[in-house]
Amino acid sequence: MSDILEIARTQVLEEGRGLDSAQVLRCLELPDERLADLLGLAHEVRMKWCGPEVEVEGIVSLKTGGCPEDCHFCSQSGQFSSPVRAAWLDIPSLVQAARETAQTGATEFCIVAAVRGPDRRLMDQVREGVKAIREAVEINVACSLGMLTQAQVDELAEMGVHRYNHNLETARSHFEKVVTTHTWQERWDTCLMVREAGMELCCGGIVGMGESREQRAEFAGQLGELEPDEVPLNFLNPRPGTPLESLPLLEGSEALKTIAAFRLALPRTILRYAGGRELTLGDLGTRDGMLGGINAIIVGNYLTTLGRSADRDLDLLVDLKMPIKALSDTL
Repeated sequence: MSDILEIARTQVLEEGRGLDSAQVLRCLELPDERLADLLGLAHEVRMKWCGPEVEVEGIVSLKTGGCPEDCHFCSQSGQFSSPVRAAWLDIPSLVQAARETAQTGATEFCIVAAVRGPDRRLMDQVREGVKAIREAVEINVACSLGMLTQAQVDELAEMGVHRYNHNLETARSHFEKVVTTHTWQERWDTCLMVREAGMELCCGGIVGMGESREQRAEFAGQLGELEPDEVPLNFLNPRPGTPLESLPLLEGSEALKTIAAFRLALPRTILRYAGGRELTLGDLGTRDGMLGGINAIIVGNYLTTLGRSADRDLDLLVDLKMPIKALSDTL
């Protein structure tokens, strides 16, 4: 059998065709002594098909906690004993958060709500928030509001929402092990509507939720079929009170192989560091991932967990000589 890295060099680096799920699995099964070679090839692919720029994003929760869904990884579910209380953020605070995000050099600011899908009150709040941010801050506004109807997709596009985040979370074959109150297909359908409405689609998931390597490869192939503009890669940070609270952290080498393999599956996609990297990878692993296919980061804190300080991430980009993507290039 031909070496998978030789195949990937020709297929992905030279021709720009992403690996399929079977090929991704072969990358994930490489021994640790070949990790440096895998990361190096993924970095070459990123540089050729995406360039050296890094897209920086901040996120804020408009509506936190009290979600009716039972996503087993999430401390915002109202079904678990997780210590996250329900709360709403007012519009001035939302604008201030966007302003602080823009000051880091970020080009993207994402408004997130812990809901199954938005009701009329939330849509009105989002409309007010998007308008206020666009009037006060020069930054793209993204949203993550759960599953949508076609009318809601159209309304968000009309508001000027630049990008919509809706994660598939994991492979279709593993989904029912982590969510039972809605289906993988419902998430997929929302993603398709977003793409067809002309908004950019941000769609990724969480690695380390008990899935097998085969399922991780399956997930990469499904994302390749969907062709999102951005894929955020989260690594499970087990939250107290959730059904996944006792799962061990993913090994750092497994996380890095996943980053590189996803880059080889999605050569032209924005591949973003998201939650959990601080625990799973630490400082050195974070650096390795930036040199192994990652070309976007969320700076600051996440929705219910702490991240690295923005200054540390920005200093790392300077050290790696990776310029922050300019706003004018993303409009």
